[in-house]
Amino acid sequence: MLVTLVVLVLRLKDNAGAALRGSTMTAIMAGAAACALAWFALVLLSFVALRPQRLTQTGQVVSGIVAGVLCVAVMAPFAFTANTIRTASQLLDDVTAPVEGSTPVPVRAEDPWNGRTRVNFLLIGGDAAGNRLGVRTDSMTVASVNVATGNTVLFSLPRNLQYVRFPPSSPLRKVFPNGFNAEGQGLLNSVWYYADNNPQVMGGKNKGAQALKDAIGYTLGLNIDYYAIVDMYGFAALIDAVGGLKIRVEQDIRWGGKFGTAGTIKAGYRTLDGEEVLWYGRSRVDSDDFSRMARQRCVIGALAQQVTPATVLANFSKIAAAARHMFRTDIPRDLLEHLVPLGMKVRSAKITSLQFVPPLIYTGNPDWAKIRQLTKEAIRESMTDWGAVAATASPMTSAGSAASATPSGSHSPSASPSPSPSRTPVVAGASPRSTPTTNDKAAKSLTELCGF
Repeated sequence: MLVTLVVLVLRLKDNAGAALRGSTMTAIMAGAAACALAWFALVLLSFVALRPQRLTQTGQVVSGIVAGVLCVAVMAPFAFTANTIRTASQLLDDVTAPVEGSTPVPVRAEDPWNGRTRVNFLLIGGDAAGNRLGVRTDSMTVASVNVATGNTVLFSLPRNLQYVRFPPSSPLRKVFPNGFNAEGQGLLNSVWYYADNNPQVMGGKNKGAQALKDAIGYTLGLNIDYYAIVDMYGFAALIDAVGGLKIRVEQDIRWGGKFGTAGTIKAGYRTLDGEEVLWYGRSRVDSDDFSRMARQRCVIGALAQQVTPATVLANFSKIAAAARHMFRTDIPRDLLEHLVPLGMKVRSAKITSLQFVPPLIYTGNPDWAKIRQLTKEAIRESMTDWGAVAATASPMTSAGSAASATPSGSHSPSASPSPSPSRTPVVAGASPRSTPTTNDKAAKSLTELCGF
């Protein structure tokens, strides 16, 4: 058994993601059960072999109790292991369960990314509070990850980005040919809600995630491969489960109600608990959506850098209980083992960030061509060394050249057709400016932004 365990550990050392395979988890549970039974039999048979009947009645009782305690003690670690693995397997099954009516794409072990050089994940903070119907996606960030290096660019989109457009393949393109305009405002955080509540338009139920992926992917000029949504109220429980996050709070942040009467997060480099992290990322008191977006990026960065595998293992039961009720994704279960090594690359790679907010982008009348242009430039710079950027940065290319976001000659199906470079028609109350935003380069490292 020890030899088998050593071989297993050595194999997982080179491929840690294999631990998430269903077959691996089943094998570990079966092995733990066999070891527990073996130790139980060893203690019991040893006790019998020592002929306890030679002892006095009191001695037999005492020695029997000691043997029973030893049986429980040697079986407990294996029972804990089996229970932890079972909990993990059930959690993965729950959060990766495909939406009704969808067909998961098979994952090939030899090429899990299907030839892609970049993989784009849409990370969503959903607010399904008791005082509102449906899901409002109040936090939306695309993590564009270079498969080879782990270098990542975080693109943050404001909840109040208006009149987003949809690709020709989306059913919403026919309903909103000039941009999303539901409820008279057409805020980006209403796309998921609208799609889920209009299944007759989307051609089925639970299409909110796909509608949002289409809208954001078309806006950035990227194909959104997968999404993951976290309920913000369950997020607080997750942060508590990992022991909090260390975050640099630049200024006092009041939260609760319109005037921040519930509490204050004091400025400084602090370890915040779950409720504090939640309100650090959500509070609008004396602030705005754009400052809130910047804080949310720091939370994501802190999670990526501070939550280690050891932390996860030490707090696994709490994490699983929180995640089961707050987390959903369309990442296939079979792909998870390949995400582990990619995630380890990201932890030690360069993470840059770009948010499309004023004065860079005017959210009421967005410059779609410029958003795509900035996206390509940020991806291009993420593939270079910071020291060489200033000397080698080339002028921004035209919005129609989506292939320039990847190395020359590489295969990149992550680029989508370019929308019309014209912007959404100016609506009532919007300032009719021909160039509402300036062409600034805005990608910065999270170390610089968040003080990691």
